[in-house]
Amino acid sequence: MTLRMPPRHLAAAVAAGLLLLGGAASAQTKAKPAKAPSYSFKELVWSDEFDKPGLPDSVKWTYDVGGTGWGNQEEQFYTKARRENARVENGHLVIEARKEALNDKNAYTSARLVSRAKGGGSLTYGRVEVRAQLPAARGTWPAIWMLPDDWKYGDKSWPANGEIDIMEYVGYRPEVVQASTHSKKYYFRLNNQKTDSVRVPTATTAFHDYAMEWTPETITVFVDNKPYFTSRNEHTGWEAWPWDHPFHLLLNVAVGGEWGGLKGIDQTAFPQKMLVDYVRFYKMRQR
Repeated sequence: MTLRMPPRHLAAAVAAGLLLLGGAASAQTKAKPAKAPSYSFKELVWSDEFDKPGLPDSVKWTYDVGGTGWGNQEEQFYTKARRENARVENGHLVIEARKEALNDKNAYTSARLVSRAKGGGSLTYGRVEVRAQLPAARGTWPAIWMLPDDWKYGDKSWPANGEIDIMEYVGYRPEVVQASTHSKKYYFRLNNQKTDSVRVPTATTAFHDYAMEWTPETITVFVDNKPYFTSRNEHTGWEAWPWDHPFHLLLNVAVGGEWGGLKGIDQTAFPQKMLVDYVRFYKMRQR
């Protein structure tokens, strides 16, 4: 048997129901969403001000050495503790690419400095700040970037364990600075790396601050404290976000390569220098 309600009672019930629904919606509207965490980067935990002339501080820096192309068909040979290629003078670190042959394979020399994890030169989350002036020649490829201390994900190789490019600059594309992140899911050989660029008209004639702030949710890159690139954590696993363990810093000037040498090399323009005024690491703290 179906119980039928008189029309006037039905109208009253519907009105009461709507009132209750409205009250519930109002309660939901008033509920405050969870506040996203905010972070500060004020505690300096590691730095090099490059105020002692000579070779770079061996407590803070080591070298990648060799001339095998470094996965990009680069044409330089990276040397170790050779003043012609890496030195501190006039309050700056100088990384110098030179047209000279030290072996039968490479026509150029340069240096690739690596911050020593045991010397405090690595961090998980924080701010990395490098003040630098870049070389200008076509065919040069200076970079300020980061790689992991431990290669723990996937097949324990690149790009599965991540790369953070704070600054890349190819000489054939003047005034344009690039930032990128590379992971197994997003990297340049798949042509889907997360990346962006910004114009820096005086990149080769003046010093600029190249910085990166890294949190569990984002990697944001700045030039002179102005953000222009952010890579976000999708929370889909290490294939997309391997940045949850210590990384160290690399500073280098490559010559040629798949990107740097795309428009050839101006052989008459060498030597070329990247000058670094300072490097500073700041610890991340949640507010």
